[in-house]
Amino acid sequence: MLLQFIEWSVSPEVFPDTWFPVRWYGLLFAAGFFFGYLILTRVFKHEIKDPQQAVKLLDKLAMYMVISTVVGARLGHVLFYEPQYYFSHPGEIIQIWNGGLASHGAAIGILFALWLFSKQTGKTYFWVLDRIVIVVALAGMFIRLGNLMNSEIYGRPSDLPWAFVFVSEDNIPRHPTQIYEALSYLGIFLLLHWIYWKNNGKPKPGFIFGLFLVLLFSARFFIEFLKEPQVNFEATMVLNMGQWLSIPFVIIGFAIIFMKGKSEQTSKYKK
Repeated sequence: MLLQFIEWSVSPEVFPDTWFPVRWYGLLFAAGFFFGYLILTRVFKHEIKDPQQAVKLLDKLAMYMVISTVVGARLGHVLFYEPQYYFSHPGEIIQIWNGGLASHGAAIGILFALWLFSKQTGKTYFWVLDRIVIVVALAGMFIRLGNLMNSEIYGRPSDLPWAFVFVSEDNIPRHPTQIYEALSYLGIFLLLHWIYWKNNGKPKPGFIFGLFLVLLFSARFFIEFLKEPQVNFEATMVLNMGQWLSIPFVIIGFAIIFMKGKSEQTSKYKK
């Protein structure tokens, strides 16, 4: 007999009803950074022959990433989704444990922080971006799994056999959009990782970053059609806020791929 739906009643806390309130979201968020650090350690040691220098540079990059991701994601939610509420309750802006992180805000924060990092370390901006986005895609997978554990950012009603009933919310079978996104981001990570090593750690400058923008934000754009509105004002919009914010990133990604490819062809022609 086929399942009519999957009942999801998992607690958002790892050890519910105990004095140790560790949440799955925080654990998975940290896992994204942990595994990303391990993968980038191999990347940096492959390209920077002095192991100590490689680790030192990576540690500095990790600090930039942690701060920019958290601050950018929080401010993105505040400014893009609920500005009126948070401007009326400014003390709650720093309460990230109460939820409210926007991936588009994190993207903007990361791009700015990595620009500062490139200026301070002498690495080109695209050198940094091409390597960091590989693990950003992986971190995105962990974050969406964290959303699943929180029973949040779920989809519209569905009669598909893999639909989830989020017991803490209602009794309606819905698209598990958290899983759709997590699998998309995992696939993007595997592809970008493969491209990097296929080129022996020397991909065309900007190509991995541009491809990341196109694939990740295209996936986000289309999956948004299956999601329930995250805030009330989205209910009457043809495209929701997440989709409007995704479009510029996709366009920028295509532009980078096109311009970098054209620049390389011009260089070859001159030779």
